[in-house]
Parts: sequence; C-alpha cells; structure tokens
Amino acid sequence: MRLIALLILALFIVAGVVVGALNAGPVSYDLAFFQVTMPKGAGVLLALVIGWLLGGLTAWLGMSLRHRRVLRRTRPSNGKTPARA
Repeated sequence: MRLIALLILALFIVAGVVVGALNAGPVSYDLAFFQVTMPKGAGVLLALVIGWLLGGLTAWLGMSLRHRRVLRRTRPSNGKTPARA
C-alpha cells in the first residue's frame, strides 16, 4: 500500500513539473495593494497550496468544534470530572 501511495505521489510530482515547464510565461496579478509578476506555473502552484491550506484549516476547525461539542455533552453538568476506576 505504501508503494502505491509513493507511486501516485511521484506521478503528481512529475505532472506538476510538466505543467510548470509548459506554463513558464510570466503573468501579472493585481492584488489591489500591490502587483505581483510570476510564472503561470508558480501561480497555479501557489493557488493550489493556498486552497489546500484553507481546506485543511476548514476541516480541522470543523472536527475541532465537533469534538468540543461531544466533550461538552459527555461531561457532567455540575462541572466535576467523573472519577476514574
């Protein structure tokens, strides 16, 4: 299973390098306060990384809030922690 995961990762890395090499032309991004010029491939990679980070943060916050809600339901209402055997 680990070998399959490594092969898939290598495939995505190779695909990313190919896409980056084919899109080497510069593109300019106007972000209201400043302007950035970078290769198209770097722009696509940056957008993917930002999306990955925001998606991970959203998933983490969702799970964290769910776990807090479950903990709140399982705790006694008097605020004391239950005795362990």
